[in-house]
Amino acid sequence: MLLAQPISVNGLAIANRIVMPPMATYKAADGLIGAELCAWYAARAEAGTGLIIVEHSSVDARGRVDTRQISVADDTALPGLARLAESVHRAGPSRLFAQLNHAGSQRKKPVPDTELVSASAVPHPALDTNEVPRALTVEEIQALVARFAQAAARVRQAGFDGVEIHAAHGYLLNQFYSPLTNRRSDDYGGQSLNTRLRFLLETVEAVRRVVGRDFPLAVRLGGADYMPGGSSIEDAVAAAHCLEQAGVDLLDISGGMCRYTRAGHDEAGWFADMSLAIRQAVSVPVLLTGGIQTAAQAEELLHKGAADLLGVGRAMLRNAAWSRDALKPHAPLTEE
Repeated sequence: MLLAQPISVNGLAIANRIVMPPMATYKAADGLIGAELCAWYAARAEAGTGLIIVEHSSVDARGRVDTRQISVADDTALPGLARLAESVHRAGPSRLFAQLNHAGSQRKKPVPDTELVSASAVPHPALDTNEVPRALTVEEIQALVARFAQAAARVRQAGFDGVEIHAAHGYLLNQFYSPLTNRRSDDYGGQSLNTRLRFLLETVEAVRRVVGRDFPLAVRLGGADYMPGGSSIEDAVAAAHCLEQAGVDLLDISGGMCRYTRAGHDEAGWFADMSLAIRQAVSVPVLLTGGIQTAAQAEELLHKGAADLLGVGRAMLRNAAWSRDALKPHAPLTEE
């Protein structure tokens, strides 16, 4: 069974190819991790999940999606982060990554003391809103690069095994990458892939500088928008190559402005056309998430070469024991 085989990410041994991808629970009261959230993740670790990537955590209080979103914006987050890392490591063999994020202009409801900002003054194409964000200045972009790096340092200090930068699903870094939302004309502008990637690449460089070479660094890349005029699979392949060259250890492939679903697709691995093309172009491991419900589906995607690791989202959200059931010999999990 390929699903049960171990894999290494920058020297970090991961027991199997099953990943719990980041899925927002919004169980963090005032942004702080408590006992309920620790127990929730520990249950997935106890089942034997190879890698758990914690739900998106805000690097800046003004860039939150929700008041109950996990915060990694200052040192008050450290005790909760450390408690979560200890809970997961005590429960099972799982490795634990944190995901760092800034919402930008993607917010479905008002959040106190936040501001809608983006690459450009363009309404978010995935939301039913005409609200226009404010375009960030170059100085503000550089300040946010520093905030991502400071948050990553806290994650390592707290005892996590790695960190992931969220540049997918229509959030801020993805808003700079996508031609649909980046209409700038400066060094961070939409005129070329290189300029659209600049914010993300500078963030990768800053994070790597503070966590060191030996700490696994992943990027969740919203490689293609699957929308007219948006980013393409060709863009995704080129971006993946740039990220590998920048020192990223794991490429977590998902959607862009289409977020985590794809219109007209309900098959397992609905971003597999993109992840397969990327995997053929890079040498670092590739993670694919989207629509996987059963162990048999995950195994088939591995056999096809669509990815090196498979993220199981909604099925594991419903069933904390999904990984244990999936790894039983000769007992592929079927959807209930």
